[in-house]
Amino acid sequence: MGALLALVLAAPLPVMAASLVTQALDANWQFRLAPGDSHAAAHPRAARWLPASVPGTVQTDLMAAKLLPDPYRRDNEAKIQWAGLADWQYRTQFEVDAATLARRQVDLVFDGLDTFADVSLNGHRLLAADNMFRRWRVPAKAWLHAGTNTLEVTLHSPIARLQPWLLKQPYALPGEFDSAFGDEPEGKQTANYVRKAAYQYGWDWGPRIVTEGIWKGVRLESWDALRLADFHIAQPKVDADVARLQAQLRLAADAAGQVRVTLRWRAPDGGAQSLMREVALKAGDNEVSLPFQIAHPERWWPVGYGKPNLYDFHVDVALHGEVMASADRETGLRSVELRRQKDPWGKSFAFVVNGVPIFAKGANVIPLDSFPNRVTTARIDAMLQSARDANMNMLRVWGGGYYLEDAFYAEADKLGLMVWQDFMFGGAITPYDQAFRDNVRAEAVQQVDRLRDHPSIVVWVGNNEVETAWESWDTSLDFQARQGKAESARVEQGMRELFDHTLRDVVATQSPGVPYWPSTPSSDYDGKANVLDDGDYHYWNVWSGKALPPTAYLDVTPRFQSEYGLQSFPSLATLHSVLAPADLDIDSPVLRAHQKFDKGRGSRRLLMYVEREYGKPKDFASLVYLSQVMQAEGIQLAAEHLRASRPRSMGSLYWQLDDVWPGVTWSSIDYYGRWKALQYHAKRFYAPLRVVAIRKDGKTQVSLVSDRTVPLDAELRVRVLDMDGKPRWERTQDVRVAALASTPAGSYADAQLLHGADPRRTAAVFEWLEHGKPVSRHLVYFDDAKKLALPDPGLKAVLSADGRSVTVSARQLAREVWVDFGDVDPDARLSDNAFDLLPGESVTLHVDSTADPAALRRALTVRSLHGATVATP
Repeated sequence: MGALLALVLAAPLPVMAASLVTQALDANWQFRLAPGDSHAAAHPRAARWLPASVPGTVQTDLMAAKLLPDPYRRDNEAKIQWAGLADWQYRTQFEVDAATLARRQVDLVFDGLDTFADVSLNGHRLLAADNMFRRWRVPAKAWLHAGTNTLEVTLHSPIARLQPWLLKQPYALPGEFDSAFGDEPEGKQTANYVRKAAYQYGWDWGPRIVTEGIWKGVRLESWDALRLADFHIAQPKVDADVARLQAQLRLAADAAGQVRVTLRWRAPDGGAQSLMREVALKAGDNEVSLPFQIAHPERWWPVGYGKPNLYDFHVDVALHGEVMASADRETGLRSVELRRQKDPWGKSFAFVVNGVPIFAKGANVIPLDSFPNRVTTARIDAMLQSARDANMNMLRVWGGGYYLEDAFYAEADKLGLMVWQDFMFGGAITPYDQAFRDNVRAEAVQQVDRLRDHPSIVVWVGNNEVETAWESWDTSLDFQARQGKAESARVEQGMRELFDHTLRDVVATQSPGVPYWPSTPSSDYDGKANVLDDGDYHYWNVWSGKALPPTAYLDVTPRFQSEYGLQSFPSLATLHSVLAPADLDIDSPVLRAHQKFDKGRGSRRLLMYVEREYGKPKDFASLVYLSQVMQAEGIQLAAEHLRASRPRSMGSLYWQLDDVWPGVTWSSIDYYGRWKALQYHAKRFYAPLRVVAIRKDGKTQVSLVSDRTVPLDAELRVRVLDMDGKPRWERTQDVRVAALASTPAGSYADAQLLHGADPRRTAAVFEWLEHGKPVSRHLVYFDDAKKLALPDPGLKAVLSADGRSVTVSARQLAREVWVDFGDVDPDARLSDNAFDLLPGESVTLHVDSTADPAALRRALTVRSLHGATVATP
């Protein structure tokens, strides 16, 4: 088992001691504008004490008090900005008994303060917090008394606090998005200088709501002899034969002495084992390590590669036979490597779990709400299950938000979803002073320690787009030109210190079994960031940048594409929930307020993309539908190109999975959890077995892509037919499909497929068959969608008597069939949607809905591309 860490004994620990006792302090809070705040004149009711919720924010408390409107409704966002510019005071009273005061140690613990906060206990100032992402622990016993105690927290507007200071500086660092509300001068963004969720200052997919509050729980912790500060199962080496592990404990002891540590664990198959050791503690902080082994471990695997097995570990620390501290950890045993090797295309970028290279299939995750306290475990679970249902195996937690709730990572563990975890830096250039780095180091240690037992986390990444922003964004290049080489070098070196050393060192020390990557995109300082032959890649010349058509995705083949995306509208039901009927026009000021790209002009770009691909929508409802089709087909083209390019490319993470509010964004699942067309397409294009047929320059390349770990014998069937159902020709061929690979299966010129048929009225069908039945199908069309002579498909949809299924049929070819129940049940989930139907084909879909079947039947609609646009002469 190996020797335990030897510690010198001094005087023995007290014979009589009690274990740690926690007293929650989340109840009975009040809040008001801080005395003297200038907003009191305009908002006198907010200057009086009002009920508050902890965890919570000023804004949600004001909404509960009916002093702020819902910022997601219409253009109310502008009406709540004052709250984030004010200072606020929170207070609560709580009882302390004699037993607590008799304890040798009593700590006050805040799990999260947002962000600049002064804390006082019974009039004595205990703490000045300045980091939203840190836990704050301070000794409190000296200021407590028996009976009623008063705890006060004064929260300072981060904008009001930092803006006067920033305006006196010789320059402002390049930031992200300027405020649309005039509370900060253009180019003078304070967000760079504060450790707070950057998205709350506004992003191109979400509102500007600069929150303040006690955003996580508060408690008193009292103890005598010792406190177990951390319990971690380190994994120095894990393979199929043995897992060499260490139970690592961090113990705070009042005095030196001897304790007994008992470790127990239960395997996924139910088998249990244990070990016991005597450990000598010194007074103060102790790091204790118990090495042990598990033979033939049941390893944790990403979804699709095996079971996401989890072990349960429990530790007891006993003094004189009495258990003083206990802790539990659930973790999976696995090895993870970020493999970077030279090859014919440059240097690889591939995640390897338990020795198996995994093609990463997934999307980027942003915060689920502007107000973290409103995010429930149920919403987290639903989002993760949606990702799993769409055959994703990786999600990237984007760096402009916050480190997500424990529930997110625990559920990802259970589902076998890998997590790419950014540190919380969102593209803005960072200060280079030592105090800033020290603050970040403390944050990083806490967050890595909190999350390191989650096997789902397979990489820690220093930031989102900071490196490439410095190298290539106009704001940074202009800054460098203005400030000159010497100051620019200091800024650049400060970022290098932070992302190449400070954060890298934290991961190497606290979680050495997980790779670290300094930025996304990056080449790990091999050279420039965001290059095709080294590291990960963000591709935005489709949509932003040059606004190229989706076919431009075929012109780039990076080693790992960690961002790319297209916008779409959410469903009409989602828009109806926050907008008035008069707002449903792309040029209406209210809809522009829900479109954050290009200062509200993004919907015009979205219309341009729709018209370029499909033609002019006949009405607003058709625009909503066509925007989702455009997004889905465009992202599918990119994702399938990447999958077909394996092993040159080993990852596809599109932007973005979820929404922070009901807006016009790049998401595939909207704010209410409703699947857009892209999410349904992802379920197909991320399937473990996928036939990929990509047409470019009059030639279709066909590949059979397999995530299976063993080779397969397959059949590829190629059919060409008229859109009215007339068959042109058909052939079937045998293909040996390699394991974990993209296997080329044919190349077809248009003339070979068409055999003289009209390209506007013809489709080619590529099908992967197993035992004669299709497991994957891909239709290829021979012209732009708006040029095709799509017939009236004669769609019919029939709901079953119990409302649990719907059968959809088409007389002629139907492209992008969409089944909908409108406002009757916008949350109804179908087993498939946004699919093509061949002539004479029918499909029965499962319907997950709680609505009355009769109401569903009345609301049921079905549509396709035919008739969605204005007819052209």
